[in-house]
Amino acid sequence: MSDLVDDTHALIWYLEDSPRLSPAANQAFEQCDRGEIIIYIPTICLVEIVYLQEKGRISADMKLQLDTALIAGTSGLILSNLTDEIVAALATIPRDSVPDMPDRIIAATAKHLGLPLISRDSKMPLSGVNVIW
Repeated sequence: MSDLVDDTHALIWYLEDSPRLSPAANQAFEQCDRGEIIIYIPTICLVEIVYLQEKGRISADMKLQLDTALIAGTSGLILSNLTDEIVAALATIPRDSVPDMPDRIIAATAKHLGLPLISRDSKMPLSGVNVIW
C-alpha cells in the first residue's frame, strides 16, 4: 500500500480504536503504526478535532492525544500544512461536488500530494482523488 492522506473522521476513529473503521482503513493505520507507510494529516483535521471537542462530540483530550503521538514520532503520522499549492489544487475540486470547505481542503491535500485518501465520505470520490475505505 502506498502512503495516504486521511479524512478527519478516519483519524478520529483510529485514535478512538473504533470498530467503525473499515478493514482497509484499519489495515492502513496498522501499516502506519509499523512505519511501513506515511499517513498525512491535513491541518484542517486539527481544526475540526478542536471544534468537535468544543461541541462535546469527541473526547476532550483527542487533540492532546494526537499531539503526543506526533511529537513522539513513533508512528507514520505526519502533518500536511495548508500551502499555496494545496489551495491551487482546491480550486480544481468543484464546489457543487464537494460543498463542505474542510472536505475540499482534505481532498485538495490528497490531490496535491498525488495520494489516495482514507475516507468514508461518499462525496470524496467526486473530488477526483482515489479513495480507500
